[in-house]
Amino acid sequence: MNNSLSQMLMNYAPLIVLFVVGWFFGARHERQHLAQLVLAEKSLSHIIVSTERFYQPALADNTQGDLVLGSVVIAQDYFKMVIARVLSLFGKNLTTYETLLDRARREAVVRMRTQAQAKGYNHIYGLRFEVSNINQLGSMVEAIAYGTAVMSSEHA
Repeated sequence: MNNSLSQMLMNYAPLIVLFVVGWFFGARHERQHLAQLVLAEKSLSHIIVSTERFYQPALADNTQGDLVLGSVVIAQDYFKMVIARVLSLFGKNLTTYETLLDRARREAVVRMRTQAQAKGYNHIYGLRFEVSNINQLGSMVEAIAYGTAVMSSEHA
């Protein structure tokens, strides 16, 4: 019995080690990305973003609206997907997908705000999101955030 247990450990040890290493580096990358998002959101917080579609801010002189958008494709690591597949069998919340979608939406908004800042705008209204799966496994999502950017005199 002892020999079969040690043989089993020898067979599956590389798989377990790879799983743990993959999980560690995937979680580390996700934490770094979330920290970068917090810094970027803070540095771009002066650009007001609103979901109001027909809102008409007080425009600065000689300005007009311009379409700005941010697009990102983010992939989930396969180790978290394994956990998500197991949890889906039991009808549990798939928090791994929730964090993937949250990161994608936030990154798309940061990129949209960056584009608005580069064009000299300080207000985005009519914000809309488009999120779609890239592959059938659901491990990659594309998020697009777009809206109308203007130079507003309200928050200048």
